[in-house]
Amino acid sequence: MAREAADEQRPGRRVRGRQGALPAEGFLRPLCADGGHHAADGLVDFFCLLLIWISALVIAVGTSARQIPSERENRTVFPLLAKPITRGQLIAGKFLGCWLACGLALIVFYLFFGVISVSREHQLPMASYFQALWLHWWMLGVVVAMALLGSVLFAAPSSNATICLLLILGILLLGRHLNKVAVQLAEPMSTVVYVVYFAVPHLELFDVRDLVVHNWDPINWLVCVGATFYAAAYAIFFLFAAWLVFRRQPLV
Repeated sequence: MAREAADEQRPGRRVRGRQGALPAEGFLRPLCADGGHHAADGLVDFFCLLLIWISALVIAVGTSARQIPSERENRTVFPLLAKPITRGQLIAGKFLGCWLACGLALIVFYLFFGVISVSREHQLPMASYFQALWLHWWMLGVVVAMALLGSVLFAAPSSNATICLLLILGILLLGRHLNKVAVQLAEPMSTVVYVVYFAVPHLELFDVRDLVVHNWDPINWLVCVGATFYAAAYAIFFLFAAWLVFRRQPLV
């Protein structure tokens, strides 16, 4: 998807293709910059974007994981549902609030990052920046919906946040390699791993930091639109699952 399209535009893609076997490829690939001062600039951009990704994930999971439990603990869920609004509307409102807050945080992060980049490189590939920000935001939509589902499944926000972060980290680092693992396994484990591979949301597809780090041309806009619908489908699925669980739960 978006990540694969960015890889197609990568110089020397066939020469470095074997690096795709590394589990940490999603985070370490942008370090393969050209030599000279371009390598130093790429290294700074890489670590800045890495900090943005880590911070955004912590914000998204931390805010979403405590929404429903805090309403129950403070007993503010009763006046909310007496408006009247349904439990589904409550889930949707919590999702939109957290997702929009993550979007505002991303805008601030990318704005400061853009200022730093312009001060050093005196150029700003606006299309690539927009795609990186847009896809990152939609990826966080999936994360927020996943954390909201966890908030109605797990008792404590801390356990929910920990499990969600571990799952997200596992998907980002290992998700793309599950099909390769499945080929090497015997049945029925091979089928099980394949099912997991096709079922999990591949969040690594939204990681197009290479476009910004190496000043590459933007990916095809149709690919960007397809990735948007992909994220929307998973977010809707997680929200629907959260509603199915929450509507049958007692409020206290």
